[in-house]
Amino acid sequence: MANRWAILALLFAVRTCMGFQFQSVPAVAPLYLDTFAISVADIGLLIGLYHAPGFALAIPGGGLGRRYGDARVVTLALVIMLGGTLLMMFASAWSLQVAGRLLAGAGAVLLSVLMSKMVTDWFAGREIATAMGIFVNSWPFGIAIGLLLFPIIAGHGGLLWVNAAVAVAIAASLLALVAFYRPPAALDAAPSTASGWPRGHALRAVIVAGFVWGFFNAGLGVIFGFGPLMLTQRGWSLAAASGATSIVLWLVAVTTPIGGLLADRSGRHVTVLVATATLLALGLLAAAHTAAPLVAFAALGLIAGLPAGPIMSLPSRVLLPNTRTMGMAIFFTTFFVIQAAGPWIAGRAAAATGTVSTTFDLGAVFLVIGMALVAVFLRLADAAHAKAPVIVAA
Repeated sequence: MANRWAILALLFAVRTCMGFQFQSVPAVAPLYLDTFAISVADIGLLIGLYHAPGFALAIPGGGLGRRYGDARVVTLALVIMLGGTLLMMFASAWSLQVAGRLLAGAGAVLLSVLMSKMVTDWFAGREIATAMGIFVNSWPFGIAIGLLLFPIIAGHGGLLWVNAAVAVAIAASLLALVAFYRPPAALDAAPSTASGWPRGHALRAVIVAGFVWGFFNAGLGVIFGFGPLMLTQRGWSLAAASGATSIVLWLVAVTTPIGGLLADRSGRHVTVLVATATLLALGLLAAAHTAAPLVAFAALGLIAGLPAGPIMSLPSRVLLPNTRTMGMAIFFTTFFVIQAAGPWIAGRAAAATGTVSTTFDLGAVFLVIGMALVAVFLRLADAAHAKAPVIVAA
């Protein structure tokens, strides 16, 4: 595989299993409530635990990638994700469900950091926002598949079969990666032991960019994290609620690459980012209080994916080739801080107010915070004097 678009298709397929695994909890949240006698706040905790290992593992994961090679560490990540799913599959105690979710999340952290860097290696200085828009689309694509399949699978075999389906998907991704991935010829194939840390304004800019990505995903995440639960609270069946929520993700699968393409073609990445994220925040507020949630969810799907590519292209503005691995590790460390805390905070808010709709209101707040941080990033990026040619500030 020497064609960068073929490589992107492979990485997209492999990363789809991460979204699929993540959604194995929220898509069947009512079953978890009944099986383990837990609260909505506990569901929010279990959802957020998938990203919690990012606090400790993102930066060491970047170091492992530099030392042993990206593909090797991603292979290890998939093995760890598989182990976490198998633990949840056979565990009957809530504490072991938590442990399995954490283990699965540890693998997902390594996979996120290094696969994003792999895409950057293939597309830096080219169609980076478009490529990132397609790549990050693998996350909602996997979630959408889970939303459709997990309620059906659970209806036949309960949580056991849900986790078995996840295990099969991860195993298939592992085999595909080992069989087909190759690094770009332009890169030295030998793993590097150099530190490769971004410094000064570039370091601070990457940290802020990670928070932007984190708050965006925390806002987007309430849709598929709490959407099914919100609709079942309004009297919908689990299958109908998951199907309605999946509409958002299927539409996101179309609009996410479009957002990256618009940014690359227009050169106005920040304008596309801020305008579409603002529309998403307004859409979340509408979906929380409308009497026609199906229409609101469809509208969300048309908007939700557009900011993703421009946001994920931000690190390439300040990272040089020798700082990409550790820079992306730092980026994801700050991202995981927000992504892990967001569902727990949203779950607590829903428990306090007695309505899951509160999570959508909070999601809009998350988006507003993220957009405010874009201005901070731009100032730091300008000071770093490391602008990539594909990024033009609006």
